[in-house]
Amino acid sequence: MQERSSVGELAGRLRQELDRYSPGGKLPSSRALVERFRVSPVTVSRALAQLAAEGLVVTRPGAGAFRAEPRTQAAPVGDTSWQEVALSADAAAEVVPRSVDASGVLASLTAPPPGVIEFNGGYLHQSLQPERAMAAALSRASRRPGAWGRPPMEGLPELREWFARGIGGPGGAVTAAEVLITAGGQSALTTALRALAPPGAPVLVESPTYPGMLAIARAAGLRPIPVPVDPDGVRPSLLADAFRATGARVFVCQPLFQNPTGAMLAPERRAEVLRIAHEAGAFVIEDDFVRRLVHEDAGPLPRPLAADDPDGVVVHVSSLTKATSPSFRLSALAARGPVLERLRAIQVVDTFFVPRPLQEAALELVGSPAWPRHLRAISAELKTRRDTMTAALRLDLPELALPHIPSGGYHLWVRLPDGADETALTSAALRAGVAITPGRPYFSAEPPAGHLRLSFAAVAGVGEITEGVRRLRAACDEVL
Repeated sequence: MQERSSVGELAGRLRQELDRYSPGGKLPSSRALVERFRVSPVTVSRALAQLAAEGLVVTRPGAGAFRAEPRTQAAPVGDTSWQEVALSADAAAEVVPRSVDASGVLASLTAPPPGVIEFNGGYLHQSLQPERAMAAALSRASRRPGAWGRPPMEGLPELREWFARGIGGPGGAVTAAEVLITAGGQSALTTALRALAPPGAPVLVESPTYPGMLAIARAAGLRPIPVPVDPDGVRPSLLADAFRATGARVFVCQPLFQNPTGAMLAPERRAEVLRIAHEAGAFVIEDDFVRRLVHEDAGPLPRPLAADDPDGVVVHVSSLTKATSPSFRLSALAARGPVLERLRAIQVVDTFFVPRPLQEAALELVGSPAWPRHLRAISAELKTRRDTMTAALRLDLPELALPHIPSGGYHLWVRLPDGADETALTSAALRAGVAITPGRPYFSAEPPAGHLRLSFAAVAGVGEITEGVRRLRAACDEVL
């Protein structure tokens, strides 16, 4: 059983039994709970912490856990109806309303109920995360001289140098002076969009594209304009048309293993995309989010667009989060020219800096022998999982089209039969015990067909993949 499920189940059992104890009464010891429920001490500790957060128990170090005293008076219920007027009044004065729809982001962040197979996850399963290596790196980092002091605003020089080598290659196409350390890819994208486009401006996006980026753009009052992609990435002729029609000055793309299609920008299109943007006087935000999740059979990867851009067209985003843990939120922004100072200023205003212990831990992690071993291990495992899911879909769900099998990333993008209701299918799948991600949030305009994004990284193993596809088959039988 997964640890998360065990914690939830134990918390539920203890919650039901609290009536056995009077207020202030002591619960059994952690050792007794471990023996009775046959779970780990960590599970007991987390379950008690959950009950404490709910105000049901009180934990006292060295003494144990006790049933909390009942609340003597309920908190007064306020009247927040005035906010409807205030918020709508702000929107009336905006060129583009800054409405924030987080549903597309929450679809891959929200943990499903216990027993539900997670085909909607956006991060590596706990068993794939380098937990021991991260813990060791954090421990070593905490003992570094000055580890708890204030870091440079741009980030630690050694970490900026490490990212610069990864982005520009050994030839020095990108230097440490052109890199800013940021708190995760989402934060970096937010900084980049705020720096490059004023409220009300159009911004060109791939179609389909990452819902979190669409949410960032709309929250900033920008107008996402779709540019279709095919298995070779964005289509240059349509990109040029979109720049001419809209006057946009920003194009956001994922040239490597695009989310959600898994497409890789074809070699002959790379220079064309940069040329088109340069002629339009526009920036290209390159979200290189899964370069470290390449599959074992991928072969040599193309360099980032930023490595072939001497003119400062590209603002590059590179993150460590996808290859480590959702809580290891550390990334880099790379740019050259005057825009770098604007990016730096916005980041400083928004976040000051990334905590130094996390930066020091990142240096310890990527400099350790465990790091390349981890990357090789997940490269092999992700290929196995991709192949397992692909085979299972083709065998059990042949009516779902698989237009492209990626050689990197953590998900597959499937097209539903014409007329299929992806919302109904998503609900039926959850009833059948598998969480999936509908395709609609990935489109900034009307989608051409129904789609699903199916992740194979967040599950416990290949057994859950085959069982999840079996459950999805049952949901399709109900809906399609």
